[in-house]
Amino acid sequence: MKTKLCCSLVLIFLCHFMSAQQTDKTLENGLTELVKNFEGDVGIYVYNLKTQKEAAINADTIFPTASIVKVPILIEVFNQIKKGKLHLNDTMVYDAKRVYGGSGLMQFYKDSTVTDLRTLVSLMITMSDNTTSLWCQELVGGGLAINKTLADLGLEHTRVNSRTEGRTLDWETYGWGQTTPREMASLLIKMRNRTLVDDAASDEMYRIMSNSFYTDYSLSQIPPHVQTAAKQGMVNKSRSELVMVNAPSGDYVFYIATKNNADESWGFDNKAWELQRAISAYLWNYFEPESDWKPAAGFAELVKGLKY
Repeated sequence: MKTKLCCSLVLIFLCHFMSAQQTDKTLENGLTELVKNFEGDVGIYVYNLKTQKEAAINADTIFPTASIVKVPILIEVFNQIKKGKLHLNDTMVYDAKRVYGGSGLMQFYKDSTVTDLRTLVSLMITMSDNTTSLWCQELVGGGLAINKTLADLGLEHTRVNSRTEGRTLDWETYGWGQTTPREMASLLIKMRNRTLVDDAASDEMYRIMSNSFYTDYSLSQIPPHVQTAAKQGMVNKSRSELVMVNAPSGDYVFYIATKNNADESWGFDNKAWELQRAISAYLWNYFEPESDWKPAAGFAELVKGLKY
């Protein structure tokens, strides 16, 4: 009797596993067609949380994260909040010596400005603030602490490299962080399912990620009244994006990664950003075929010329 029960449980598990890993070949073929002429390396992972079907192109290849590394930093902040080491209301005093260029607002704060941890993590994700991100990485104990949590989550390749002992060669290859499309998407899936740190932390992290400032890439191809959670990453030769769409017909997540890009420009028409918009539009129409929503005719003219 016990043997039969064990066999039944194994069969149920295997069936569930196979269902969870089922490939949507039609979607995968469509994505393959979209990326075939891109001058650079592309990785894509798409997962529909309702159907449990996936589509993957180089989904287990390692790509630079650029600023998407701020998602693992966010997770470790909330991990340490749960442990009682940090609190969102913790008072922080900005030191102008922390200034770090690139994206973000805190670099323009006056020296000795009083702020708090909640402001740091919000700016880190919504505005992709570099100064607050490095500060948060320091607060949690650096890259080693973040990487331990990533390993505990079962991620083999997603790591923080910058300012992290023993990862100089990885930093020289990938920059601040590295990941695969499948692994980074898995973090957002866990967050959506309230299993990342705990349910309260997952909810708050998801709220933060639902307020992205950078709406002119993939998010521009999704109706503004549909909630999304997203993080973008960009350096000269690599542009990537992580997005969860709370679509009417069911949530779906996607990660678009690029590297070795021929087009290193920073205008609206950058080829990687055009690809991100094309993929996002394709996914929206694929999963919501009855939707007649399209980006407004004046969208491109509205955002062209913005500084990135």
